This record gives sequence, structure tokens and C-alpha cells, in this order.
Amino acid sequence: MDMTRVLEVFGLGCAKCKALKRSTEEAVEKLGWQDVKILYTTDMAEVIQRGITATPALAIDGKIVLSGRYLSANKLVELLQEIV
Repeated sequence: MDMTRVLEVFGLGCAKCKALKRSTEEAVEKLGWQDVKILYTTDMAEVIQRGITATPALAIDGKIVLSGRYLSANKLVELLQEIV
């Protein structure tokens, strides 16, 4: 990858949101991605501003790709491979 990829996990600090952050980190590791920045946002104003109606949510390079549900690391690997 030429540029740093930014993955953002949005949530309000609940167990599912924290679990999505962990599975995102695991998925990135499984994919062997090096230039990745994973951000975790719990700011409700930011969530609303981004148009997210359900958390947890995941954005890749600014695009919301998952909203309102948790995915395991293996399922996230599949999703990330499809979109990237």
C-alpha cells in the first residue's frame, strides 16, 4: 500500500463497540496490513456528524462500511478484502 489506510471505529463505549475495535485490530493483523491507523471515536457529535444512525460502526478511509452490528475478526477480514 502506498498510503496509510485509516480505519475508524465509532461507538459510545459499549461492549459491542469495544469488541468491534478489537476485531478490527485482529483483522488488520491477519491481513498483514502495515500502513494502517485505527481510530476509536466515542464522541456522539462526531458520530451524528458522520451520519451514523447505529453503532458500532466502521469506516475505511472516511467511508462507512458497517453500521449497527459487530463482526468477528474473520468476518471483518472477508469484508475488508471485498471493499479494498
